[in-house]
Amino acid sequence: MPRGFGMAAIPQIREQSPLKKIDLRKLPRHIAIIMDGNGRWAQKHTLGRISGHRKGADAVRATVRTCRELGIGYLTLYAFSVENWQRPAAEVEALMGLLKEFLAKEIDELDEKGIRLMTIGNLQALKAPLRRQLKQAVERTAHNEAMVLNVALSYGGRDEIVEAAKKILRDGLAGRISPDEITRENFAGYLYTARIPDPDLLIRTSGEYRISNFLLWQTAYTEFYFTDVLWPDFQREDLLRAIAAYQARERRFGLTSDQLQKD
Repeated sequence: MPRGFGMAAIPQIREQSPLKKIDLRKLPRHIAIIMDGNGRWAQKHTLGRISGHRKGADAVRATVRTCRELGIGYLTLYAFSVENWQRPAAEVEALMGLLKEFLAKEIDELDEKGIRLMTIGNLQALKAPLRRQLKQAVERTAHNEAMVLNVALSYGGRDEIVEAAKKILRDGLAGRISPDEITRENFAGYLYTARIPDPDLLIRTSGEYRISNFLLWQTAYTEFYFTDVLWPDFQREDLLRAIAAYQARERRFGLTSDQLQKD
């Protein structure tokens, strides 16, 4: 389980930010982000779509660094969905190239900062060289404990649930689990995210109000935050604004406010 980042950098973050409403004692443990709007950003700036994706990588870098400095334990980024394979082949190829480039450039910093890289999704759909590079990065950072950066690649929430059901069925046929032993907790253990807590906060950029087949099981009680900011324009202040909005909400998990106050 990731250990929190040393608090020395926190005052500097607060000094630099116009938002001073963040309660460092009530940070979300896990933030998930649907990084949307790269194409629209490129169109807005009369650039090709790949330029938008490249600019979006800068937002990834800034977000990871800010989460690391704040002491966020887990950050999950929706990088490439199973539906994205339907995009033009040239764009898909460019996206995979940008991922390889990002890994090559950032792996040293991830490792130095104690960030563990994990991936979820159908990685077998990726080409072998990229799979090898991802495997090497995951193995290199496997013992890091300051934070987990979880990247969803070739990922689909429905596919994840179907794959979990297949694994349970196989275990059932092999006598390793009985129907009465299938609980919500056990089922969650068959998901890609078995070792990761459910997100407390999900952020979606670009003004869209849907979750696009992302973490369907895991977001049952997640707080959603939608912003019109396009992903390439998403800055530290935007992340802090989302966290401030999260902290302003009352998370009841089916209880009443009175019940929470009694606890």
